[in-house]
Amino acid sequence: MCGIVGYTGVNNALPFLLNGLEKLEYRGYDSAGVYVHTDDNRDVLVREKGRVKDLEKKVKEYDMQGKSGIAHTRWATHGQPSIENAHPHVSADGRYYLVHNGVIENYKQLKADYLSDVEFKSQTDTEVAVQLVGKFAS
Repeated sequence: MCGIVGYTGVNNALPFLLNGLEKLEYRGYDSAGVYVHTDDNRDVLVREKGRVKDLEKKVKEYDMQGKSGIAHTRWATHGQPSIENAHPHVSADGRYYLVHNGVIENYKQLKADYLSDVEFKSQTDTEVAVQLVGKFAS
């Protein structure tokens, strides 16, 4: 089972997001990731294979001071455990970031029917979903 954490508030989001992921750690997973919209208007996405501690080490390399973000722990259903398959996923235009828990049964058909012009970076159904949002919401 996957876990999703979100934060929007007046404090720095990253500590809340990482703490939330740590609380979900007992569920079992193969990767974790975090997205923060920073105070200086940047979008920072960091994903890592393995445990939350591995992600925590990696985020220290980034300036992720911001008041909102999302985080996710993944248990592979589509695609092997990898950084590329970890959530969050981002739309091709960089506007939308998405985490998802569950299975999109017809993701291959959606990809073939609507997204033949998109270069995919993962093997996940979630990336198909975020690319659809990016394509049809813009």
